Amino acid sequence: MNYNETAEQSVIGSLLLEGSLIGNLTIESKHFYSARHKRIYEAMQKVDAKGIEINVVTVVTELGDSISEVGGVTYLTELAESVPSTAPIKNYESSIYEDYRLRESQKLASEYMKSPSEESLHKLMVDLDKVKDEGIQTDEKTVKDYLMEIAEELMHPDESQSKGHPTGYKDLDEMTGGTQSGDLIIIAARPSVGKTAFALNIGSGHCKNGGMSHIYSLEMGPAALLKRMISTEGRVDIQKWQSMVFSQEDYDKAMTAIGVISNWKLEIYKQTNTINQIKASIRKAVQDNPNEKHLVIIDYLQLIASTGKHERRDLEVGAMTRDLKLLAQELNIPIILLSQLSRGVEQRQDKRPMMSDLRESGNIEQDADLIGFLYRDDYYDKESEKQNIIEIIISKQRQGPTGTVELAFLKEYGEFVSLARNYEEVAYG
Repeated sequence: MNYNETAEQSVIGSLLLEGSLIGNLTIESKHFYSARHKRIYEAMQKVDAKGIEINVVTVVTELGDSISEVGGVTYLTELAESVPSTAPIKNYESSIYEDYRLRESQKLASEYMKSPSEESLHKLMVDLDKVKDEGIQTDEKTVKDYLMEIAEELMHPDESQSKGHPTGYKDLDEMTGGTQSGDLIIIAARPSVGKTAFALNIGSGHCKNGGMSHIYSLEMGPAALLKRMISTEGRVDIQKWQSMVFSQEDYDKAMTAIGVISNWKLEIYKQTNTINQIKASIRKAVQDNPNEKHLVIIDYLQLIASTGKHERRDLEVGAMTRDLKLLAQELNIPIILLSQLSRGVEQRQDKRPMMSDLRESGNIEQDADLIGFLYRDDYYDKESEKQNIIEIIISKQRQGPTGTVELAFLKEYGEFVSLARNYEEVAYG
């Protein structure tokens, strides 16, 4: 059994010497292995909650008649006298947390082995995910640290902008600053509007700027996605992949595009479809390539399988978006999550999407740092004057303005371009 008696005794002894240190600890009585240490620590917490100083006398008083069950006054006195210094108390706390995580992991694994099944495996993965973060502490920056960083940004604004990865679209980058590290970005649209194509364009642009793109496709296979990217990069009509009838010019363009894409830092994943598999895969990708500028694209939210039980689908979806937001923060990378819109948008005269149109919204609006909707007028009105024009409607941006950016959409190539570029080709081509 994983149990460090010295660490538990040292924490108790340190608090008996310097009771105010309990305010620096996050540990709870459940994290102790020894039953008597649990009882002593609980008594200390009660003493502290009353606003009384923690010491041998006050703890003995709080324990009352149960003092004999924890070793008596003699044991408490010995613990206090055995601690040469209270300085390492946080190190002892970390050791107790580590032992607790190992004990709980073994316990969960044993329970799973009693009745292994697909459902109990999913539960095991969820529970282990919670246990592994128990007591993990990071050094918090002080207010002074943050102020110094802000001052540095003010003095060197060009360098501070490097926290955002450019999308390749000037107007969009001016509004958003690019895809920001640590952000969960939701891109939502009705089926066939172009959200997958848009995400692939962003991923391709990230690679062209020296970044590393990771695409998790739950709907299309890697080969189908790569054919789209080849069509976009080489300006080859996407429809020709169905018949495989290409002109010599198409063939040359496609082969050139394949050569270009082969040099990108691009990974496409197909065998990951649960939230835990996706999270584990992203963590491994970042850990294996610590010096890269990572961008993650997941296509799409409603196809991700949950690994836990939830009373309602919206709560299930909300739990997944929360997990992805926390992962983006933990790894300090942008995660673009594509999402479907509900059919409710079809019932309105103005069919531009709104927050309420997010399917099984759950906590999507709360967790996302940026929410962008894609809208094409010609999707609903074939005679629309705005042919091949797509609106990127930024409805939420935690660190910036909301508004709309228009791009031209070359549907035959699955390519998005700024309106200033190739406008005649879009309008008449």
